[in-house]
Amino acid sequence: MPKGIYECIDCGHREALDSSEPLIENACPKCGGDMLLVGFQEDKEGVPFGVQIERPILPEDLEAKLKTFYELELKGVEGSVFVFEVREIHEDNFERVLRELEEFGYWGALKKREGKVILFVFPAQEVKENNKRLPWIFLIATIFTTLLAGYYLSTGYIATLDYYNLPGIRNPYIHAVAFSISVMAILGTHELGHKIAAAYHGVRATMPYFIPFPSMLGTLGAVIRVKSPLPTRDAAIDLGVSGPIAGFLVAIPVSIIGLRLSIPIPADQIPSMEGGIAFGENIIFTLLEKYVVTFPDNTVVFLHPVAIAGWVGILVTFLNLIPAAQLDGGHIARAFLNERTHRYLTMGTGIMLIAMSYFWVGWLIWGMLILLMGSIGNPGALDEVTPISKKRLVLAAIAVIIFLVSATPRPLWVTG
Repeated sequence: MPKGIYECIDCGHREALDSSEPLIENACPKCGGDMLLVGFQEDKEGVPFGVQIERPILPEDLEAKLKTFYELELKGVEGSVFVFEVREIHEDNFERVLRELEEFGYWGALKKREGKVILFVFPAQEVKENNKRLPWIFLIATIFTTLLAGYYLSTGYIATLDYYNLPGIRNPYIHAVAFSISVMAILGTHELGHKIAAAYHGVRATMPYFIPFPSMLGTLGAVIRVKSPLPTRDAAIDLGVSGPIAGFLVAIPVSIIGLRLSIPIPADQIPSMEGGIAFGENIIFTLLEKYVVTFPDNTVVFLHPVAIAGWVGILVTFLNLIPAAQLDGGHIARAFLNERTHRYLTMGTGIMLIAMSYFWVGWLIWGMLILLMGSIGNPGALDEVTPISKKRLVLAAIAVIIFLVSATPRPLWVTG
């Protein structure tokens, strides 16, 4: 079988791959950009590297449609990809352009190259159907593991009530259910925000996948898989901010309710706490403890399981807004940065987090994970020409503020 000759849209890197797909996303080994099929190389010696495939013909009705959107000139055909130079843009809404191209079975990408606006038109890739059962299986499993985690946390909370002979509910199952509902509500709302934003912009995405994990929290969070390209930089920002903002808005009232149920104990009445778990402070939790749920001075607060759920929700918001790789913050940053600058930002962030493992060992894992994800790159939006709207600039600023107030440099540590 002949190998396909692919060229990166972003950096121009060319190599032969065992594929005949017209476009391979995020496949460039140098910059992580999309690789376009521009020719074939026979899998034997003596055949030149640049043997070109038969030049396809652009459907006449598709060409007529393109001319209603742009004043353009065909500059060449690379494999199955038609390359146009755009002289004038008549339609600013690239999402509309993309929707109408899909009716012909094509996608498009609007890029800037050497001061010129270039439109790439290529056959749309098939989007596979979602597995409808798997998200429900993961959801049920995560409810079970978060109930177990809530029960474990409840035993510590009830033991504190008993030790200090304080009034309160001593049924661990009630606290376990409250913890599970709180965690699932925060994570579910976060992913639902992404899902709604994806649907609004016509981006195909899976249902949320909750990740069960037998730990103190019972879960590693939740994710959705985006299965089609982001059309515009506005869409990238919307998908990036929607989850953190939605989850954050739920985490705040959950934290307030949990703090009201928590137990403040005078510091001088607390025995040695070797082996206990301490939760790190962030600006938003500090403000809630100082101005919303006030505690006496010189007290240590034993968090109710619901308060721990709220704290986790704020931490998850912070982690997702780290401006690197394919994290939510990474998509927001990519909307403002080119591929190379974004890659440097990702690498720098990963290295910085590894250095921060001096304060919390978990940063070592996060730093290595970001470096691994960064090696794949972030292709960004299909349309990198249309300016970012003012509303999205405001949303990006809100995301930065949430990132700062939820930042927790040292999330957890063992006392003693």
